[in-house]
Amino acid sequence: MMGLLAVVYGLAFIMIGATHFRKPNKFVDIIPAFLPFPLMLVYISGAMEIAGGLAIIYPETRVLAGQFIALFLIGVYPANLYMWTHDIAFNGTRFDTQGHILRLVAQLLLIVAALYLSGDLNFDKSSA
Repeated sequence: MMGLLAVVYGLAFIMIGATHFRKPNKFVDIIPAFLPFPLMLVYISGAMEIAGGLAIIYPETRVLAGQFIALFLIGVYPANLYMWTHDIAFNGTRFDTQGHILRLVAQLLLIVAALYLSGDLNFDKSSA
């Protein structure tokens, strides 16, 4: 079960990361204005998503990959917060407060999943 979850999770990150290269402008718009070189940051974050997605699929690298992805998701959340506080459309869509809260909840669930896959979170009651 863990392997299947890791593959699905990893493939999702690979696909999103590839989108950073195929359609970078939709990500450039949500980079906070105080950060330099937004296009370069989009490419770097896309490469990190692809690398994390690949690494979490393989059991040999899953622990480090899950920890990396959790930290990465925390690190990129300011872009989502900037989008929210400055009412910036993402890919032509403006989110209301509920939409932004749902994005935050999704981000938190992705962090929990990454930490579960890394082994840092254990939901197995029999091991307690």
